[in-house]
Amino acid sequence: MNTDSGEQVQDNDDELAVYDMPGHLVRRLNQIAVSIFLDATRQFGITPVQFSALTAISSVPGIDQRRLSRVIAFDRSTIGDVVQRLEKRGLISSEKKEADRRTNHLVLTSEGATTLSAMQHAVWKSNDDLLKPLSEEERATFMFLLKKLVNLNNQMSRAPLVPDKQGPAILVRKPIGTNWHRASRTAH
Repeated sequence: MNTDSGEQVQDNDDELAVYDMPGHLVRRLNQIAVSIFLDATRQFGITPVQFSALTAISSVPGIDQRRLSRVIAFDRSTIGDVVQRLEKRGLISSEKKEADRRTNHLVLTSEGATTLSAMQHAVWKSNDDLLKPLSEEERATFMFLLKKLVNLNNQMSRAPLVPDKQGPAILVRKPIGTNWHRASRTAH
């Protein structure tokens, strides 16, 4: 086994069992992914969840907070905090519709659209950097299995992804040169 510093450590029975647990490894990978994302996007000051929210709001102008939480698989009780931070920064605005004055409908501001567009290269680079240690074949296999695990375990989440009947809510143009996403559809 390799430690965080890259030091090679031999696997043995004295090792903490947690190092072999999928949940622990997924948590560690999430920490690593968030760290890489934040480093790559530092100049924008946007978290991965805020990026997902901006992307969904861009794809579905007027989306309400409840639907937003469902399509980005984020807890409904805390999506309000995410929305509030994005509004405070002037990246989104909320508006009430005549038909339902209780529901906030979210739209990107021009500053939000500019920020989201400017972030794209850094976001895709962070994804490529995360998978960089893997070969093309390993990337495809990893993405295939990761999607399979997420999809098959979706309902076990406290904030499951709820497919949107009105169409996909998150549409992101994939830049040329990032092929790990395509390969993952055909692996195995």
